[in-house]
Amino acid sequence: MAYSTTMTEDKDSWRPDSWQACNASQQPVYSDHAQVGDVVERLGKLPPLVTSWEVEALRDHIAAAQAGEAFVLQGGDCAETFADCRSEIIAQKLKILLQMSLVLLYGLQKPIIRIGRMGGQYAKPRSADMETRDGMSLPSFRGDLVNRGDFTPEDRVPDPELMLRGYERAALTLNFIRSLIDGGFADLHHPENWDLDWVQHSPLADEYHEITGAISKSLDFFESISGNQVHATRRIEFYTSHEGLQLPYEQAQTRFLKHRGKWYNLCTHFPWIGMRTAAVDDAHVEYFRGIVNPMGIKLGPGMTADWLLGLIEKLNPDNVPGRLTLIHRFGAEAVEDGLPRLIETVAATDARVLWMCDPMHGNTESSSTGLKTRRFENILAELEASFRIHRDMGTWLGGVHFELTGENVTECTGGARGLKDTDLERAYHTQVDPRLNYEQAMEMAMLLAGLRR
Repeated sequence: MAYSTTMTEDKDSWRPDSWQACNASQQPVYSDHAQVGDVVERLGKLPPLVTSWEVEALRDHIAAAQAGEAFVLQGGDCAETFADCRSEIIAQKLKILLQMSLVLLYGLQKPIIRIGRMGGQYAKPRSADMETRDGMSLPSFRGDLVNRGDFTPEDRVPDPELMLRGYERAALTLNFIRSLIDGGFADLHHPENWDLDWVQHSPLADEYHEITGAISKSLDFFESISGNQVHATRRIEFYTSHEGLQLPYEQAQTRFLKHRGKWYNLCTHFPWIGMRTAAVDDAHVEYFRGIVNPMGIKLGPGMTADWLLGLIEKLNPDNVPGRLTLIHRFGAEAVEDGLPRLIETVAATDARVLWMCDPMHGNTESSSTGLKTRRFENILAELEASFRIHRDMGTWLGGVHFELTGENVTECTGGARGLKDTDLERAYHTQVDPRLNYEQAMEMAMLLAGLRR
């Protein structure tokens, strides 16, 4: 498995391809390694998707959140698709994250750091390498970055050229987001730009408009009496994230910047490691240890104290502020037992980490109709329990991680409209995991901000 690279070694001989000497789980089996190497080399010559100063700025913001001075909102699709690289879908995702961050800003009275699971979330881990239907076994679908979803031998063959297609879609997505933001789309003076259809009929519409009205009036009042514009409210900082799963893709966009003396993953600002690939000696951890990006680690019921301490030591040996975010995902039934022991483990060290709650993954279940779903009340219960546990143990829960969409899907039950199992088939569009729709996401933000009972 020799994928070509033209990088320069750093002082401890870590290279973007060092992971290839380790056990690499959740990786596709390519039939032509030379073709993979060619794709990696071509990707490495393309312009980076993000910049080093954006990465540095995000790490500083996360350091502030670690100190309780800010709050992180991370959200987006469980798995992006190439077909969804359309202006209206990208704008809808940006709108719901802007609306949620506005509500959180109003309720928590802290700066909100916005991170979208966008522009690269094209690969997904699988519980099995093969999928069987009607007696035929084919490679599992691992996302648009790896193979194709149709159940045919041709579509399920891992195709390295898809990494180039993923780069192109990510570049188009990020370019459109930056254009919207630079053009004033995120101006707090005009939150009506972010309205989605739900504000016309949702039970939450009046509450949301009261919040936006209060903020607009406050800004107008301040600018009127001071004679100065609040420029920071006219443009926001927006960052992207994805699970750093497909290691050849991550390797290809990893650059050594001589003026900084550091290695950067420049295909996203904030990559994270899932528990399935977080073994201390795993290839993913080996790759992540060499980049300076702020990064997340998913923690679940199987995470032990020794395992967590090993990850912290390997990924942040210099205890750099803002580098490590621990994203816990236990489920409503397990969080009371699982979270305190991990908090105690970290508290016994001087490790600087940001604690973030992912209340989605631990609450996945099968509905009575057989569809995978998540119940709004369980998502909320894990969030509430996590805040209480951190408060009681003297730590700060500084962020949330949601799988959500700006579309009017029916994938999670509950919420203000009381969606039931029988409602799911009406608009069940997810490629992998169920997502909060825009109405459920906004309700969750209002509850999180303490604006609703």
